[in-house]
Amino acid sequence: MGAQESRYRKVFVMIYFVTSNKGKFLEANAIFGDLIQKDIGYTEIQADTLEEVAAFGMREVAERLQGPVMLEDAGLFVEALSGFPGVYSAYVQKTIGNRGILRSMEGVENRRAYFRSVVAYIEPGMELQMFRGEVHGKIGTEERGTKGFGYDPIFYINEISLAEMDLSEKNEISHRASSMKALKRWLDENRN
Repeated sequence: MGAQESRYRKVFVMIYFVTSNKGKFLEANAIFGDLIQKDIGYTEIQADTLEEVAAFGMREVAERLQGPVMLEDAGLFVEALSGFPGVYSAYVQKTIGNRGILRSMEGVENRRAYFRSVVAYIEPGMELQMFRGEVHGKIGTEERGTKGFGYDPIFYINEISLAEMDLSEKNEISHRASSMKALKRWLDENRN
């Protein structure tokens, strides 16, 4: 009975996922199945890495929420643009959007790019943990698909944009799914 109770607690402990992005929440919840979305906002500092942004944000939200908390920061890194927009991806998406990225890529042959996701996780009595995921592809020449969000319509893998994929297909390969699955494995191995 003790082992069953331990397994029950491990599986059914709710985690707060701090995000205002409903698309991110849907992708993560499809992996975890028991997340609680918290749209409480936090300071996103200007930094050189996604890890720095996530760690700073986590310090802020961990003080405001009791219990297990996670947040995720992600960026699109375009090789021909020297890694831009990178850590500034959210700001660039809000200001120039996909069309602005496509305009900046006009006439550019090297269209290689990758998405990186960093998930930060903490709970009372534990050190901050970070998990990273990446997916490599290219920037298309047009926006395609309506199923994703953000840069998904211009990020192609094998000639298909992420916005043309169903959630289950995207969660097989995406940067966010990789980092979230790494956290889930860690929780399964390390929670008492």
